Amino acid sequence: MEKAGFTVSLAVDGADALRKFDSTVHHLLVLDVTMPQMNGFEVCKAIRETSQTAILFLSSRGEVRDRVEGLDIGGDDYLTKPFSPQELVSRVRAILRRHTDAIPEAKSIESGSIRLDAKVHRVWVCDDELTFTATEFGMLHALMTNIGDVYSRERLVNHAYGENHFVSDRTVDSHIRRVRQKFRVHGLDPIETVHGVGFRFREEK
Repeated sequence: MEKAGFTVSLAVDGADALRKFDSTVHHLLVLDVTMPQMNGFEVCKAIRETSQTAILFLSSRGEVRDRVEGLDIGGDDYLTKPFSPQELVSRVRAILRRHTDAIPEAKSIESGSIRLDAKVHRVWVCDDELTFTATEFGMLHALMTNIGDVYSRERLVNHAYGENHFVSDRTVDSHIRRVRQKFRVHGLDPIETVHGVGFRFREEK
């Protein structure tokens, strides 16, 4: 990572990672799932209570249920060992682009009580702000940009991750499920599944 131009701080275990996260500004965390003291999932859950900082999981556990769990609790990506250093750098750069570049056509979109401001990367329901990871925000932005249009999973991936990035259908479904859960807390369910096709955003009255 340092050879690729990044400034890196290292933590010896999960508890150390949390201490360093609280004391220094970080733009992305690479968390090994099987760290001592606190594992990567536990660290992610603690961080998600206060922050949407980008998180990439590393793990030798490549089963679908493990990847889905990592994404469901707020991870942005999940890389299975063994992997090449070049792939790690590429994944980190892709995640940071999604976090820092936001959306090129930055503008405010409103649908009923829901308001999305792409310029500042924020979403509100009435006066209550909802927090989304960069990937969740990218998918929501795509759906709200063309309210009523059906987006295939591939089209959502291209909008949130960029072209030529493979993401499984289960991963897309995990991100959409988290977006829905955050709206349902406010009694809203604006995203509709179109079976066999994809998803669309319904106009909120």
